[in-house]
Amino acid sequence: MTNYTHVLVVLARAPTARIRDIAEEVGITQRAVQRILAELVSDGVLRVTKRGRRNAYRIIRKKRLRHHLEAGRTIGELLDFIG
Repeated sequence: MTNYTHVLVVLARAPTARIRDIAEEVGITQRAVQRILAELVSDGVLRVTKRGRRNAYRIIRKKRLRHHLEAGRTIGELLDFIG
């Protein structure tokens, strides 16, 4: 699986996870997590809301996977399969 998928799995389990915690769990740098989160938000896969000093991430489960081999599947289906 890709780091993007790993980040989504972490957020599916803990929507208010800190970047530091995501990085540690996935095994990548905090900067890489920031870049991945920015791309997922830009692609419409994630929505971010502020909760006090933390961010809460909502995964748009109906969003279709980008690769043509999986384009018939959604993010939610992928997370359900992994979960």
